[in-house]
Order: sequence, then C-alpha cells, then structure tokens
Amino acid sequence: MKRIYGSLAVAALALAATPAFAQIKIASVGPMTGQYAAFGEQLRKGAEMAVADINAAGGVNGQKLELQIGDDACDPKQATAVANKLVADKVAFVAGHYCSGSSIPASDIYKEAKILQITPASTNIKLTDDAFAKGNTTVFRTCGRDDVQGLTVGTYILKHHKDKKVAILHDKSPYGKGVADETKKALNKGGLREAMYESYNDTDKDFTALINKMKQAKIDIIVLGGYHTAGALLIKQSREQGFGAQMVGFDALEDAEFGKLGGAATDGVLMSFPPKAEDDPKNAALVKKFRDAKYEPAGYTLFTYAAVKVWADAAKKANSIEAAKVAAALRQGTYDSAVGPLTYDQKGDIKDPVYDIYIWKGGKSQPAAK
Repeated sequence: MKRIYGSLAVAALALAATPAFAQIKIASVGPMTGQYAAFGEQLRKGAEMAVADINAAGGVNGQKLELQIGDDACDPKQATAVANKLVADKVAFVAGHYCSGSSIPASDIYKEAKILQITPASTNIKLTDDAFAKGNTTVFRTCGRDDVQGLTVGTYILKHHKDKKVAILHDKSPYGKGVADETKKALNKGGLREAMYESYNDTDKDFTALINKMKQAKIDIIVLGGYHTAGALLIKQSREQGFGAQMVGFDALEDAEFGKLGGAATDGVLMSFPPKAEDDPKNAALVKKFRDAKYEPAGYTLFTYAAVKVWADAAKKANSIEAAKVAAALRQGTYDSAVGPLTYDQKGDIKDPVYDIYIWKGGKSQPAAK
C-alpha cells in the first residue's frame, strides 16, 4: 500500500499488557491505525487471547510469553521499520502481517534475523513462493492463497454468470492485484474473457468516472480486488448512480465495517472467505470467551489465534523456539487449530485450503447458495 500513517520513526510498536515474568517475546503486526485498522484489531485481539490462554496453561517450554503489537498501517515502508524494531527487540516469532504488501518485504528481514513468521491473512502467492525460491523456510500461513480464492470466485462466476459481461478491478496492491489476476486466470481458462480490466487507487473517494465507464460497457459483474473501504464506496456510489452490477469481492471485505460504510448497497455483494471458524461448534467455548470480553471474533481473529497457538505447539514439539527447529516441527504431522487441522507443505502453505462464497445481507455476510 502507498499510504503512510504517522512517522516511520515511531513505527507504532506498543507493548500489550503482559506479566512482568514474561520471558519469550513474540509479536503480532498489522494495520493498527489507518483505513484498515479494523483488520489490525482482529489480529491484535486474536493474538492477545492466544497468549493469555497459552500462559494460563504454563507457557511454552516452561516460559511465559510477552506480546508486542506492531502497527504497519499496511504500508511496506512502515512494515520494514516495524520488522527491524522487532529484530532489535529479539522477538522469537511474529504473527503477521495482515496485508501481503507488508508481509512480503518484512519476511526478508525476519529470515535474516532467524525469526519465524506465520501470517493469518496475507494471501498473495509470492509470499511463500518467493520465500521458498530464496531458501526461506520460516514463512507460514494459517490462511489460504490467492490462487485458491481466484479459482473459487472464477468457478462461481462461470457456473452462475458465464454469459455476463465482467469487469475486473484492482487497487494495485500485491493483495488486490493478486486476487484479481488469479480470478482472471480462472475465468479465461473457463472461456470467459473479461470486458474490462482496470485499476484504481486505494485512497480514491469518487468512483464516478469508473462507474460511468462500466455503465457504457454494460458490465454485469464487478470482480473487486481490493479492501473493504474502497469496495463500500464503490458499491454505494454505483447504486446511487443507478448502476446495478453484481459485485464479487474477496476476503478483505469480511469486516462489519464494510456493511456500515456501504449501508444497504452492500446487500447482495458476494465474496470469498474460508469457512468461518467462529461458526464451528468446536470453537464454541473459545468464541464465548471473546464475546464475554465484548468482542466478536470475526474475520481473521481466530486465524491469528491459530497462528500463535500453532507456533507454540510446534515450539513445544521441537523443545525449542529457534526458528529453524520450529519450522521443521511445523512441517511434521498435522496440528489441530481453531481454524481446522493444519498440515504444511514445504513452502509453508497449508495443504488443501478451502474458500466458500458468502453474500452480504443486513450488514452481515452469510453463506451464499451454491
């Protein structure tokens, strides 16, 4: 992302409230400020709960965890500043970042410092593909990848809207362009050629020109590779200007703020997202703990909880917090987690990830008809 919030020198590292006896430093990093702060809160809340649960159960290999929260504002430069600060602070593990454009440059810094990274939300395929090509074996995810999301959305469109005119839009970010391009691949392979392929800026507020262009092209389906803030503005302005095309987005729409910003215009918007962990009956007790604390663990909250927990489980299995040893343990066997069983391949991607299609109604997303 290109927008920077605050001074890079500050880089917004805040210590979460942790006991004085903490001995192992870990961190969670995401957009704690700026237009994507709602997602940063998901990461922070998930990490805080995981640390509290792990410490209550005795910690990791006899040591308690101390959590640091890093704010990258989804900006690559701020992400590298935060990553360098975490290296100086000698953290053993990072659950983050949220935006792919932050995770990718930060991963190089973590590799050199021998810090293991598990992102709960960065889906761009280059994160793990490029890391693997460079010999970086300490990058993992608890989420899927853009190629899986793109195939899921492309398959859905081919099944339900194959004869419609499609516009593919993206915000130029690694994430937005990544999911857009993977969907384009799936559609083209299935015989559907997009009528438009356009980019916009994530800071845009007025989409009138783009909407008029789609009107003239008689677009029926908008594939949106971007975040919820711009998506909400685009769909709201489309409806206000009498443009009724169906919007299909991706996981970055999964926050209640999307419905609040877009209002009734978001009704009917489709998106891809993994099966919602907060709806899994096996997570009932965990979800209740979040709700008792007055927080709804939606979006990537439980994916972050899982990232911290699976790192702790692997560190126990390895009897070490050294990145290489924990990485080796992660690739051995299957780990039970709040987001389902996690089995890792050599790149650090989870095997057999699943995405479903959801529809927004009344400010909330729910499974769409298949």
